[in-house]
Amino acid sequence: MTSFSRRGACPALSAPMQTGDGLLVRINPLAGELSSRTLIELAESAARHGNGIVEVTARGSIQIRGLTEDSACLLAGEVDTLGIAVRTGVPVDTSPLGGIDPAEVADPAPLAAAIRAGIEDAGLASRLGPKVSIVVDGRGQIGLAAIMGDVRLVAADATRWRISVGGDEAAATFIGEHDGVAACAVALDTLRAVATMGREGRGRDLGLPQSADESKPEPLPTTGSSPIGILPLADDRIVLGVGLPFGSIDAQTLIAFCTVATELGATGIRPAPGRTLLVMGLASASADTLTATATSLGLVTSPADARIRIAACPGAPACASGMIAARDVAADIAAELGESLDPTLSLHVSGCAKGCAHPGPATVTIVGDEKGAAFVVGGTAKGLPAAYTAGYEAARGMGRLTKLLAQERKPDEDAAACLARLGAKRLAQALAQE
Repeated sequence: MTSFSRRGACPALSAPMQTGDGLLVRINPLAGELSSRTLIELAESAARHGNGIVEVTARGSIQIRGLTEDSACLLAGEVDTLGIAVRTGVPVDTSPLGGIDPAEVADPAPLAAAIRAGIEDAGLASRLGPKVSIVVDGRGQIGLAAIMGDVRLVAADATRWRISVGGDEAAATFIGEHDGVAACAVALDTLRAVATMGREGRGRDLGLPQSADESKPEPLPTTGSSPIGILPLADDRIVLGVGLPFGSIDAQTLIAFCTVATELGATGIRPAPGRTLLVMGLASASADTLTATATSLGLVTSPADARIRIAACPGAPACASGMIAARDVAADIAAELGESLDPTLSLHVSGCAKGCAHPGPATVTIVGDEKGAAFVVGGTAKGLPAAYTAGYEAARGMGRLTKLLAQERKPDEDAAACLARLGAKRLAQALAQE
Protein backbone atom coordinates (compact mmCIF):
# COMPACT_ATOMS: atom_id res chain seq x y z
CA MET A 1 0.00 0.00 0.00
CA THR A 2 1.93 3.01 -1.20
CA SER A 3 -0.74 5.51 -2.10
CA PHE A 4 -4.09 6.69 -0.83
CA SER A 5 -7.39 7.19 -2.57
CA ARG A 6 -8.84 10.50 -3.63
CA ARG A 7 -11.53 12.26 -1.57
CA GLY A 8 -14.95 11.04 -2.58
CA ALA A 9 -13.80 7.46 -2.93
CA CYS A 10 -14.67 4.78 -0.40
CA PRO A 11 -11.73 4.46 2.00
CA ALA A 12 -11.37 0.68 2.04
CA LEU A 13 -8.65 -1.03 4.04
CA SER A 14 -6.57 -1.46 0.87
CA ALA A 15 -7.09 2.16 -0.24
CA PRO A 16 -7.11 4.60 2.68
CA MET A 17 -8.39 8.12 2.13
CA GLN A 18 -6.69 11.36 3.12
CA THR A 19 -8.61 13.45 5.62
CA GLY A 20 -7.76 16.42 7.78
CA ASP A 21 -6.54 14.17 10.61
CA GLY A 22 -4.54 11.72 8.52
CA LEU A 23 -5.59 8.65 6.58
CA LEU A 24 -8.90 6.91 7.19
CA VAL A 25 -9.75 3.28 6.46
CA ARG A 26 -13.12 1.58 6.40
CA ILE A 27 -13.62 -2.00 7.49
CA ASN A 28 -16.71 -4.05 6.64
CA PRO A 29 -16.43 -7.51 8.24
CA LEU A 30 -17.45 -10.12 5.71
CA ALA A 31 -19.24 -12.10 8.40
CA GLY A 32 -21.01 -8.94 9.57
CA GLU A 33 -19.98 -9.71 13.14
CA LEU A 34 -16.86 -9.60 15.30
CA SER A 35 -16.28 -11.26 18.64
CA SER A 36 -15.95 -8.73 21.44
CA ARG A 37 -12.37 -9.96 21.96
CA THR A 38 -11.57 -9.27 18.30
CA LEU A 39 -13.13 -5.81 18.52
CA ILE A 40 -10.97 -5.11 21.58
CA GLU A 41 -7.85 -6.07 19.62
CA LEU A 42 -8.97 -3.94 16.67
CA ALA A 43 -9.41 -0.96 19.01
CA GLU A 44 -5.94 -1.57 20.42
CA SER A 45 -4.59 -1.60 16.87
CA ALA A 46 -6.40 1.69 16.14
CA ALA A 47 -4.74 3.23 19.19
CA ARG A 48 -1.29 1.96 18.19
CA HIS A 49 -1.42 3.01 14.55
CA GLY A 50 -3.97 5.85 14.36
CA ASN A 51 -5.26 8.56 16.64
CA GLY A 52 -7.34 6.13 18.68
CA ILE A 53 -10.68 7.19 17.20
CA VAL A 54 -12.99 4.42 15.98
CA GLU A 55 -16.20 5.27 14.16
CA VAL A 56 -19.31 3.50 12.94
CA THR A 57 -20.84 5.18 9.90
CA ALA A 58 -24.47 5.83 9.05
CA ARG A 59 -24.34 2.72 6.82
CA GLY A 60 -22.82 0.57 9.57
CA SER A 61 -19.16 0.45 8.51
CA ILE A 62 -16.23 0.61 10.96
CA GLN A 63 -13.76 3.45 10.37
CA ILE A 64 -10.31 4.00 11.88
CA ARG A 65 -8.79 7.47 11.72
CA GLY A 66 -5.49 9.28 12.04
CA LEU A 67 -3.31 6.82 10.13
CA THR A 68 -0.17 7.42 8.09
CA GLU A 69 0.76 5.47 4.97
CA ASP A 70 3.14 3.34 7.02
CA SER A 71 0.78 2.78 9.93
CA ALA A 72 -2.10 1.97 7.59
CA CYS A 73 0.00 -0.91 6.25
CA LEU A 74 0.68 -2.10 9.79
CA LEU A 75 -3.02 -1.88 10.64
CA ALA A 76 -3.92 -3.90 7.54
CA GLY A 77 -1.45 -6.58 8.59
CA GLU A 78 -2.93 -6.78 12.07
CA VAL A 79 -6.47 -6.97 10.69
CA ASP A 80 -5.31 -9.93 8.62
CA THR A 81 -3.65 -11.52 11.66
CA LEU A 82 -6.89 -11.14 13.60
CA GLY A 83 -8.62 -13.12 10.88
CA ILE A 84 -11.06 -10.34 9.99
CA ALA A 85 -12.17 -11.05 6.43
CA VAL A 86 -13.43 -7.80 4.91
CA ARG A 87 -15.94 -7.15 2.16
CA THR A 88 -14.59 -5.90 -1.13
CA GLY A 89 -16.21 -4.79 -4.36
CA VAL A 90 -19.51 -2.99 -4.84
CA PRO A 91 -21.35 -2.65 -1.49
CA VAL A 92 -24.65 -4.53 -1.27
CA ASP A 93 -26.11 -3.40 2.05
CA THR A 94 -28.65 -5.37 4.07
CA SER A 95 -29.84 -5.19 7.66
CA PRO A 96 -27.26 -6.59 10.11
CA LEU A 97 -30.13 -8.74 11.41
CA GLY A 98 -31.13 -10.00 7.97
CA GLY A 99 -32.23 -13.62 8.10
CA ILE A 100 -32.60 -13.72 11.91
CA ASP A 101 -35.09 -10.90 12.38
CA PRO A 102 -38.59 -12.28 13.08
CA ALA A 103 -40.15 -8.96 12.05
CA GLU A 104 -38.71 -8.76 8.54
CA VAL A 105 -41.03 -9.19 5.56
CA ALA A 106 -38.43 -11.14 3.59
CA ASP A 107 -34.89 -12.40 4.15
CA PRO A 108 -32.65 -10.12 2.07
CA ALA A 109 -29.60 -12.40 2.14
CA PRO A 110 -30.39 -14.65 -0.89
CA LEU A 111 -31.17 -11.70 -3.17
CA ALA A 112 -28.11 -9.78 -1.96
CA ALA A 113 -25.91 -12.84 -2.60
CA ALA A 114 -27.35 -13.24 -6.11
CA ILE A 115 -26.64 -9.56 -6.90
CA ARG A 116 -23.05 -9.85 -5.60
CA ALA A 117 -22.50 -12.95 -7.74
CA GLY A 118 -24.02 -11.22 -10.78
CA ILE A 119 -21.74 -8.21 -10.33
CA GLU A 120 -18.74 -10.52 -10.18
CA ASP A 121 -19.79 -12.60 -13.19
CA ALA A 122 -20.43 -9.48 -15.28
CA GLY A 123 -17.13 -7.85 -14.31
CA LEU A 124 -18.98 -4.75 -13.12
CA ALA A 125 -16.92 -3.98 -10.02
CA SER A 126 -14.03 -2.47 -11.97
CA ARG A 127 -16.38 -0.45 -14.18
CA LEU A 128 -18.50 1.11 -11.43
CA GLY A 129 -17.39 4.07 -9.34
CA PRO A 130 -16.28 3.65 -5.71
CA LYS A 131 -19.43 5.27 -4.30
CA VAL A 132 -21.95 3.10 -6.17
CA SER A 133 -23.98 0.93 -3.80
CA ILE A 134 -27.04 -1.29 -3.63
CA VAL A 135 -29.52 -1.57 -0.76
CA VAL A 136 -31.57 -4.73 -0.23
CA ASP A 137 -34.10 -4.00 2.51
CA GLY A 138 -36.09 -6.88 3.96
CA ARG A 139 -38.08 -4.38 6.05
CA GLY A 140 -37.23 -5.64 9.51
CA GLN A 141 -36.68 -3.96 12.85
CA ILE A 142 -33.71 -1.92 11.64
CA GLY A 143 -34.84 0.58 9.03
CA LEU A 144 -32.77 1.22 5.93
CA ALA A 145 -35.02 3.90 4.45
CA ALA A 146 -32.50 6.69 5.06
CA ILE A 147 -29.56 4.87 3.46
CA MET A 148 -28.72 6.05 -0.03
CA GLY A 149 -28.54 3.47 -2.81
CA ASP A 150 -27.92 3.70 -6.53
CA VAL A 151 -30.27 0.71 -6.72
CA ARG A 152 -32.77 -0.04 -3.94
CA LEU A 153 -34.71 -3.28 -3.57
CA VAL A 154 -37.36 -3.27 -0.84
CA ALA A 155 -39.48 -6.26 0.14
CA ALA A 156 -43.09 -5.76 -0.88
CA ASP A 157 -44.03 -9.16 0.51
CA ALA A 158 -42.33 -12.50 1.08
CA THR A 159 -41.55 -13.03 -2.62
CA ARG A 160 -41.69 -9.68 -4.44
CA TRP A 161 -39.32 -6.70 -4.37
CA ARG A 162 -39.86 -3.06 -5.28
CA ILE A 163 -36.97 -1.56 -7.22
CA SER A 164 -36.03 2.10 -7.31
CA VAL A 165 -32.98 4.04 -8.43
CA GLY A 166 -30.91 6.92 -7.16
CA GLY A 167 -31.51 7.92 -3.56
CA ASP A 168 -32.97 7.05 -0.21
CA GLU A 169 -36.43 5.54 0.08
CA ALA A 170 -38.18 8.91 -0.13
CA ALA A 171 -36.25 10.30 -3.10
CA ALA A 172 -35.45 7.28 -5.28
CA THR A 173 -37.28 6.77 -8.57
CA PHE A 174 -39.56 3.71 -8.61
CA ILE A 175 -38.99 1.49 -11.65
CA GLY A 176 -40.86 -1.73 -10.96
CA GLU A 177 -41.84 -4.65 -8.75
CA HIS A 178 -40.68 -8.21 -9.42
CA ASP A 179 -40.01 -11.58 -7.87
CA GLY A 180 -36.49 -12.29 -6.64
CA VAL A 181 -35.06 -13.67 -9.90
CA ALA A 182 -36.41 -10.85 -12.04
CA ALA A 183 -35.48 -8.24 -9.41
CA CYS A 184 -31.88 -9.43 -9.50
CA ALA A 185 -31.84 -9.18 -13.31
CA VAL A 186 -33.29 -5.65 -13.24
CA ALA A 187 -30.76 -4.56 -10.62
CA LEU A 188 -27.86 -5.88 -12.72
CA ASP A 189 -29.22 -4.27 -15.89
CA THR A 190 -29.44 -0.96 -14.03
CA LEU A 191 -25.85 -1.30 -12.83
CA ARG A 192 -24.72 -2.02 -16.39
CA ALA A 193 -26.40 1.21 -17.47
CA VAL A 194 -24.61 3.10 -14.70
CA ALA A 195 -21.31 1.54 -15.77
CA THR A 196 -21.68 2.91 -19.31
CA MET A 197 -21.31 6.42 -17.85
CA GLY A 198 -17.85 5.64 -16.49
CA ARG A 199 -16.64 5.52 -12.92
CA GLU A 200 -18.21 8.89 -12.12
CA GLY A 201 -21.67 7.61 -13.04
CA ARG A 202 -24.37 7.17 -10.40
CA GLY A 203 -27.90 5.82 -10.42
CA ARG A 204 -29.35 9.32 -10.16
CA ASP A 205 -27.59 10.21 -13.43
CA LEU A 206 -29.66 7.75 -15.46
CA GLY A 207 -32.38 10.37 -15.86
CA LEU A 208 -35.22 7.92 -15.34
CA PRO A 209 -38.65 9.55 -15.39
CA GLN A 210 -40.79 9.36 -12.28
CA SER A 211 -43.61 6.87 -12.68
CA ALA A 212 -47.02 8.38 -13.31
CA ASP A 213 -49.07 8.57 -10.13
CA GLU A 214 -51.54 6.01 -11.45
CA SER A 215 -48.73 3.48 -12.02
CA LYS A 216 -47.11 3.87 -8.62
CA PRO A 217 -47.91 1.18 -6.06
CA GLU A 218 -49.44 2.03 -2.73
CA PRO A 219 -46.82 3.02 -0.13
CA LEU A 220 -45.58 0.13 1.95
CA PRO A 221 -46.41 0.14 5.66
CA THR A 222 -43.62 1.66 7.69
CA THR A 223 -41.28 -0.82 9.35
CA GLY A 224 -38.00 -0.39 11.16
CA SER A 225 -37.05 2.06 13.83
CA SER A 226 -34.02 3.02 15.86
CA PRO A 227 -31.57 0.15 16.42
CA ILE A 228 -30.89 1.51 19.92
CA GLY A 229 -32.31 -0.51 22.81
CA ILE A 230 -33.42 -4.12 23.07
CA LEU A 231 -34.56 -5.81 19.86
CA PRO A 232 -36.27 -9.22 20.10
CA LEU A 233 -35.21 -12.19 18.03
CA ALA A 234 -36.81 -15.62 17.76
CA ASP A 235 -36.68 -18.16 20.60
CA ASP A 236 -36.63 -15.49 23.30
CA ARG A 237 -33.23 -14.22 22.13
CA ILE A 238 -32.49 -10.51 22.16
CA VAL A 239 -30.05 -8.00 20.71
CA LEU A 240 -28.87 -4.87 22.51
CA GLY A 241 -28.26 -1.82 20.33
CA VAL A 242 -25.96 0.94 21.64
CA GLY A 243 -25.21 4.15 19.75
CA LEU A 244 -21.90 5.97 19.41
CA PRO A 245 -22.20 9.73 20.01
CA PHE A 246 -21.92 11.25 16.53
CA GLY A 247 -20.67 7.87 15.35
CA SER A 248 -17.39 8.13 17.26
CA ILE A 249 -15.72 6.44 20.21
CA ASP A 250 -12.17 6.51 21.52
CA ALA A 251 -10.36 3.20 21.61
CA GLN A 252 -10.11 2.99 25.40
CA THR A 253 -13.86 3.52 25.86
CA LEU A 254 -14.60 0.88 23.22
CA ILE A 255 -12.24 -1.53 24.97
CA ALA A 256 -13.95 -0.90 28.31
CA PHE A 257 -17.39 -1.50 26.79
CA CYS A 258 -16.34 -4.69 24.99
CA THR A 259 -14.61 -6.02 28.12
CA VAL A 260 -17.85 -5.80 30.10
CA ALA A 261 -19.80 -7.26 27.16
CA THR A 262 -17.42 -10.23 27.15
CA GLU A 263 -17.83 -10.75 30.89
CA LEU A 264 -21.61 -10.69 30.47
CA GLY A 265 -21.57 -13.43 27.83
CA ALA A 266 -21.85 -11.52 24.54
CA THR A 267 -21.27 -13.84 21.59
CA GLY A 268 -20.54 -11.11 19.04
CA ILE A 269 -20.88 -7.45 18.12
CA ARG A 270 -22.22 -6.18 14.79
CA PRO A 271 -21.74 -2.64 13.45
CA ALA A 272 -25.13 -1.36 12.33
CA PRO A 273 -26.76 1.53 10.43
CA GLY A 274 -27.38 4.63 12.45
CA ARG A 275 -23.84 4.58 13.91
CA THR A 276 -24.61 1.81 16.35
CA LEU A 277 -23.23 -1.46 17.68
CA LEU A 278 -25.46 -4.51 18.14
CA VAL A 279 -24.43 -6.81 20.98
CA MET A 280 -25.48 -10.39 20.33
CA GLY A 281 -26.11 -13.31 22.69
CA LEU A 282 -26.98 -11.50 25.92
CA ALA A 283 -29.56 -12.59 28.46
CA SER A 284 -32.10 -9.92 29.41
CA ALA A 285 -30.54 -9.25 32.83
CA SER A 286 -27.09 -8.96 31.25
CA ALA A 287 -28.48 -6.52 28.67
CA ASP A 288 -29.72 -4.30 31.48
CA THR A 289 -26.29 -4.38 33.12
CA LEU A 290 -24.49 -3.58 29.85
CA THR A 291 -26.92 -0.75 29.17
CA ALA A 292 -25.99 0.81 32.50
CA THR A 293 -22.31 0.40 31.65
CA ALA A 294 -22.80 2.01 28.26
CA THR A 295 -24.62 4.95 29.85
CA SER A 296 -21.79 5.45 32.33
CA LEU A 297 -19.30 5.46 29.44
CA GLY A 298 -21.23 8.22 27.66
CA LEU A 299 -22.70 6.03 24.92
CA VAL A 300 -26.23 6.41 23.57
CA THR A 301 -28.71 4.03 25.15
CA SER A 302 -32.03 5.72 24.39
CA PRO A 303 -33.58 6.36 20.96
CA ALA A 304 -34.76 9.71 22.37
CA ASP A 305 -31.17 10.90 22.86
CA ALA A 306 -30.73 14.06 20.76
CA ARG A 307 -27.18 13.04 19.82
CA ILE A 308 -28.43 10.42 17.37
CA ARG A 309 -30.23 13.12 15.38
CA ILE A 310 -27.12 15.24 14.78
CA ALA A 311 -24.39 14.48 12.25
CA ALA A 312 -20.99 15.90 13.24
CA CYS A 313 -17.43 15.42 12.03
CA PRO A 314 -14.40 15.55 14.39
CA GLY A 315 -13.81 19.24 13.63
CA ALA A 316 -11.07 21.26 15.33
CA PRO A 317 -8.61 20.50 16.81
CA ALA A 318 -8.74 16.83 15.83
CA CYS A 319 -8.95 17.65 12.12
CA ALA A 320 -6.54 20.14 10.57
CA SER A 321 -9.29 21.33 8.22
CA GLY A 322 -11.75 22.05 11.02
CA MET A 323 -12.53 25.68 11.83
CA ILE A 324 -14.93 24.95 14.69
CA ALA A 325 -14.99 22.14 17.25
CA ALA A 326 -17.87 20.41 15.49
CA ARG A 327 -18.49 17.56 17.93
CA ASP A 328 -18.20 19.85 20.94
CA VAL A 329 -20.79 22.16 19.36
CA ALA A 330 -23.03 19.18 18.56
CA ALA A 331 -22.71 17.84 22.11
CA ASP A 332 -23.58 21.26 23.55
CA ILE A 333 -26.66 21.48 21.32
CA ALA A 334 -27.80 18.01 22.36
CA ALA A 335 -27.23 18.77 26.06
CA GLU A 336 -28.95 22.16 25.99
CA LEU A 337 -31.90 21.33 23.75
CA GLY A 338 -32.47 17.61 24.31
CA GLU A 339 -36.00 16.60 23.36
CA SER A 340 -36.89 20.20 22.50
CA LEU A 341 -34.82 19.84 19.32
CA ASP A 342 -37.47 19.83 16.59
CA PRO A 343 -38.03 16.17 15.59
CA THR A 344 -38.59 17.13 11.95
CA LEU A 345 -35.25 18.94 11.75
CA SER A 346 -32.10 17.30 10.43
CA LEU A 347 -28.97 18.97 11.80
CA HIS A 348 -25.39 18.75 10.54
CA VAL A 349 -22.43 20.36 12.31
CA SER A 350 -19.35 20.51 10.10
CA GLY A 351 -15.89 21.74 10.95
CA CYS A 352 -15.38 22.99 7.40
CA ALA A 353 -17.10 23.18 4.02
CA LYS A 354 -16.13 19.64 3.02
CA GLY A 355 -19.09 18.28 4.98
CA CYS A 356 -17.60 14.83 5.57
CA ALA A 357 -20.14 13.69 8.17
CA HIS A 358 -23.20 14.38 6.01
CA PRO A 359 -22.49 15.10 2.34
CA GLY A 360 -26.16 15.66 1.48
CA PRO A 361 -28.40 18.59 2.41
CA ALA A 362 -29.78 18.99 5.93
CA THR A 363 -32.52 21.22 7.31
CA VAL A 364 -29.79 23.19 9.08
CA THR A 365 -26.04 22.90 8.60
CA ILE A 366 -23.71 24.72 10.96
CA VAL A 367 -20.32 24.98 9.27
CA GLY A 368 -17.08 26.57 10.37
CA ASP A 369 -15.42 29.17 8.16
CA GLU A 370 -13.19 32.21 8.53
CA LYS A 371 -16.15 34.27 9.82
CA GLY A 372 -17.15 31.83 12.55
CA ALA A 373 -20.14 29.46 12.45
CA ALA A 374 -22.23 29.77 9.29
CA PHE A 375 -25.87 28.63 9.34
CA VAL A 376 -26.97 27.08 6.03
CA VAL A 377 -30.66 26.31 5.61
CA GLY A 378 -31.79 23.44 3.39
CA GLY A 379 -28.35 22.83 1.91
CA THR A 380 -24.97 21.23 2.39
CA ALA A 381 -21.85 22.51 4.12
CA LYS A 382 -20.90 24.11 0.81
CA GLY A 383 -24.17 26.06 0.67
CA LEU A 384 -24.74 29.79 0.90
CA PRO A 385 -25.00 30.85 4.56
CA ALA A 386 -28.21 32.51 5.71
CA ALA A 387 -26.58 33.89 8.86
CA TYR A 388 -23.51 33.72 11.10
CA THR A 389 -22.65 33.51 14.77
CA ALA A 390 -19.28 33.38 16.46
CA GLY A 391 -18.01 29.81 16.70
CA TYR A 392 -18.43 29.72 20.47
CA GLU A 393 -22.01 30.98 20.03
CA ALA A 394 -23.12 28.21 17.65
CA ALA A 395 -24.94 26.13 20.26
CA ARG A 396 -26.74 29.20 21.64
CA GLY A 397 -27.61 30.19 18.09
CA MET A 398 -29.20 26.80 17.54
CA GLY A 399 -31.18 27.34 20.74
CA ARG A 400 -32.53 30.63 19.39
CA LEU A 401 -33.41 28.93 16.13
CA THR A 402 -35.26 26.19 18.01
CA LYS A 403 -37.30 28.82 19.87
CA LEU A 404 -38.12 30.49 16.55
CA LEU A 405 -39.39 27.22 15.12
CA ALA A 406 -41.50 26.55 18.22
CA GLN A 407 -43.11 29.98 17.86
CA GLU A 408 -43.60 30.09 14.09
CA ARG A 409 -44.23 26.54 12.86
CA LYS A 410 -47.70 25.94 11.50
CA PRO A 411 -49.44 22.63 12.26
CA ASP A 412 -48.97 21.34 8.71
CA GLU A 413 -45.30 22.39 8.41
CA ASP A 414 -42.08 20.58 9.11
CA ALA A 415 -38.98 22.49 10.18
CA ALA A 416 -37.63 22.78 6.63
CA ALA A 417 -40.85 24.29 5.28
CA CYS A 418 -41.08 26.72 8.18
CA LEU A 419 -37.52 27.98 7.74
CA ALA A 420 -38.01 28.33 4.00
CA ARG A 421 -41.13 30.40 4.60
CA LEU A 422 -39.47 32.65 7.18
CA GLY A 423 -36.44 33.33 4.98
CA ALA A 424 -32.82 34.24 5.64
CA LYS A 425 -33.54 37.69 7.07
CA ARG A 426 -35.80 36.32 9.81
CA LEU A 427 -33.25 33.64 10.61
CA ALA A 428 -30.47 36.20 10.89
CA GLN A 429 -32.61 38.30 13.22
CA ALA A 430 -33.27 35.31 15.48
CA LEU A 431 -29.60 34.40 15.64
CA ALA A 432 -28.67 37.98 16.54
CA GLN A 433 -31.02 38.11 19.52
CA GLU A 434 -29.54 38.13 23.00
